[in-house]
Amino acid sequence: MSRTGYTGDLGYEIWTDARDAPRLWDAVMAAGRPYGIMPAGMLALDMARLEAGLILIDVDLRAGAQGADREPALLALRDRSRLDGESGQGAIQRRDALAAEKARGPAWQFVGVEVEWNSLERLYAEVGLATRLPKATWRMSVPLYADGEQVGYATSGGWSPLLKKYLALAHLRSRWAAPGTRLEMEMTVEHRRKRAAAEVVKKPFFDPPRKRA
Repeated sequence: MSRTGYTGDLGYEIWTDARDAPRLWDAVMAAGRPYGIMPAGMLALDMARLEAGLILIDVDLRAGAQGADREPALLALRDRSRLDGESGQGAIQRRDALAAEKARGPAWQFVGVEVEWNSLERLYAEVGLATRLPKATWRMSVPLYADGEQVGYATSGGWSPLLKKYLALAHLRSRWAAPGTRLEMEMTVEHRRKRAAAEVVKKPFFDPPRKRA
């Protein structure tokens, strides 16, 4: 058992032999029933990791990608890179690259974005529709704009039923990555591409004190 998990809350993972899994599951559910325990599937887990601002490999970070996805600092991994114990030419090159990137500052950053509800609602009202919200976290590249030009792209997003907000994780050029920066995010409304107002916000979106208890 390890205190890990793919949500923004306090959680644990339990690993066991497959043959023991049903019996263990029943025991955990029985013990948790007085506390309101409920099973949750992958769609709920994906929303929880979005709210926590957690990276999903091959969605928010693509192996072998160029540009934004290739910069370690934009994913806040630079400080977790431990190369001091490594030796050889490869380690030296990686250490030098990280040092150079830190000195000049990242060209891109990985940020949180919040879509403005009134702006989103207005796009649907213009075509006589109630606002439509995604039923699950989406995973695709969605353009983000500022001052009339594309300055980045969202990679994961959706409506948070917990926070009652439309959230997204995004790669942005550093010039537009500061919290509070006003943006526009592309939205498809009735088969037409529109833009809803949005704003850069701090990650994680959901950060309860109890997760560090």
